[in-house]
Amino acid sequence: MAGPSVLTPQSEDFPKWYQDVVAKAEMADNGPVRGTMVIRPYGYAIWERIQSAIDERIKRAGAQNAYFPLFIPESYLSREAEHVEGFSPELAVVTHAGGELLAEPVVVRPTSETVIGEFMAKWIQSYRDLPLLLNQWANVVRWELRPRLFLRSSEFLWQEGHTAHATAEDASAYALTIHHQVYNDFLERVLAVPTFLGIKPPSERFAGATNTLTCEGMMRDGKALQMATSHELGQNFARAFDIVYQSEEGQSELCFTTSWGASTRLVGGLIMAHGDDNGLVLPPAVAPWPVVIVAVREDTAVLAACGEIGQALETAGVRFQLDDGRRGSFGRRVTDWEVKGVPVRVEVGPRDLAQGLVTVVRRDTGEKSVVSLEEVARVVAQLLGEIQGDMYEAARAFRDDRTHDVSTLEDAIVAAQRGFARLTWDVVGESGEARLKAEAMTVRCLQRADGSIPQHEGEPHLIAIIAKSY
Repeated sequence: MAGPSVLTPQSEDFPKWYQDVVAKAEMADNGPVRGTMVIRPYGYAIWERIQSAIDERIKRAGAQNAYFPLFIPESYLSREAEHVEGFSPELAVVTHAGGELLAEPVVVRPTSETVIGEFMAKWIQSYRDLPLLLNQWANVVRWELRPRLFLRSSEFLWQEGHTAHATAEDASAYALTIHHQVYNDFLERVLAVPTFLGIKPPSERFAGATNTLTCEGMMRDGKALQMATSHELGQNFARAFDIVYQSEEGQSELCFTTSWGASTRLVGGLIMAHGDDNGLVLPPAVAPWPVVIVAVREDTAVLAACGEIGQALETAGVRFQLDDGRRGSFGRRVTDWEVKGVPVRVEVGPRDLAQGLVTVVRRDTGEKSVVSLEEVARVVAQLLGEIQGDMYEAARAFRDDRTHDVSTLEDAIVAAQRGFARLTWDVVGESGEARLKAEAMTVRCLQRADGSIPQHEGEPHLIAIIAKSY
């Protein structure tokens, strides 16, 4: 049996619970410069699973990976006025290098629309070069005044996609494809996190965008987290960087561009969407080890059985970790594995083993079952699929139970204290957004009544999703 919880209960202090999980699960540490983050191996293994799953979907959508410089000439940002204004408070600027004052300061990339736009202009000549679909995996720097590991840090890891198209319709369709077939598919199938899909109101758009699509997830404290975004940039960056192509008719035309990204914030969202008072609860698809085989004690027969189970799991294509009993008492080790959120625990002890049995424990529900040694690999492989689906359904039920339809702004403010509120967008308006801001709330996204993504905020009968957020 596991020992007492080593974490602050969520109901007592959710932010402290989050910090406890990140520390006790050995996910990350604060870096030596305020706002920076050291990602520990277990946290990075989760990020690698996220990265692999998203990258596979990006490539399936036709984009190719490339890499662009970390340092961007300051003049590049000033060429798109709204963009530089939006990022100015967060910029880290290098003025000296090599012991000398630089002729022109360089910015440590906060995002790469400007530098990629410069090279799109160089690479695109005719309509035959379109669409140009690029993605890069990189680090970015946005100086953060109130850092929180994974959620908000001055330096973080992400992917950023950048594309150029011949028409606004093609650009819009591709941004929507990324949103559905990359982000939403990943969030549902891998992270087991349901989200509200919609567009940002103009006040919340990405700097320089004509439209921003967002995936908004609900965390266990009822707050919203922006999980991923896709931006239609119109011709703003094409105009600033002269991204033009020659049409079939021989005319010089401006391209339409998009950008889209997801970051290590997803790790924070994973923690807060599924975690409980005992720590992480990981969906099998993203867990570094979906299964841990735990020897109750160091014993020749027990360790031999653990090895046999491991071979069977390997044959079944299931990733696992072996805990051979050297790291302390059984109770303490079980507590550690619970904090780390490993989806399935196979406990192998001499008493059960004498009868040819082992104990299988689900992390998400705590449910235990006794299984024969011969059947354990088959049972565990099947169980992992069940857990993945059950975790999504549990998260969706949690979100839906705390999402309330309201008819007035004041009712929305009450409902959004501990969840989401749905209110007709016409009722909110600019004055309503200001009122929400005074209550530390925002319109997270706008949807059609059927939950689909509108083309623009001016469509009739839109619904605003209102919440407090991270």
